[in-house]
Amino acid sequence: MLVDLSAPEIRVLGCLLEKQRTTPDAYPLSLNALRLACNQSTNRDPVTEYDEAVIRDALHRLSRRRWARLASGAGSRAPKYRHLLDEALGLPEDELAVLCVLMLRGAQTPGELKQRSERLHPMADLGAVLDALERLIGRELAVRLPRRPGQKEERYAQLLGEDAPEGEAPAAVSAAPPVSAPAPAAAAPRDDDDDDGSAPIAPPPAAPPAPAAPDPRVTRLEEEVAALRADLGALRASLDALREELGA
Repeated sequence: MLVDLSAPEIRVLGCLLEKQRTTPDAYPLSLNALRLACNQSTNRDPVTEYDEAVIRDALHRLSRRRWARLASGAGSRAPKYRHLLDEALGLPEDELAVLCVLMLRGAQTPGELKQRSERLHPMADLGAVLDALERLIGRELAVRLPRRPGQKEERYAQLLGEDAPEGEAPAAVSAAPPVSAPAPAAAAPRDDDDDDGSAPIAPPPAAPPAPAAPDPRVTRLEEEVAALRADLGALRASLDALREELGA
């Protein structure tokens, strides 16, 4: 399964999943609550300082993937958000718990994962954690990393996006060096005695330039405008429902 989430998207998704399990009464989360969850100093590696603009952008991107959505109901004073990871990936609870901890704390050993995932989903023993990890590897959502020098246990990392440990990610296939076009052969010197008065052969016309690639900044702005329009539509629907409730 090929996924390429940014670091803020991974953190936002992990926090939504974590808070759904650990503080269900406060879930879905408002933008401010989600910012605090992303930047908390405990159970996070690395500790971040994302502002609301970064969180909002990550939510918009996850919404376009259908991995998160606005979940504000009638009477809600602030927009709230929930994840759609259950529907998007269809993972059982033990795999979701392990994947959540990998998203929030980076590469870890099975022993660390067992200890840290208990508050999300109880694991019977270390074998249960290893079984969940093997299933995630089979889905291409996790990877087994080499042991560090002096370390007995292997470590595991998620494969949703920008979180592979530096220097330990699977080696990418290096691109072949570009092949330069051969230099045109130098024209042979003409002998004045061989000049028959004919016109020289004109060189072939140059190939037309390749069309310019679309500016990624423009594409991103277009996507953000579309996401904002979708959010605005959801807010309007919530206001209409509130008006109907008050008028009833």
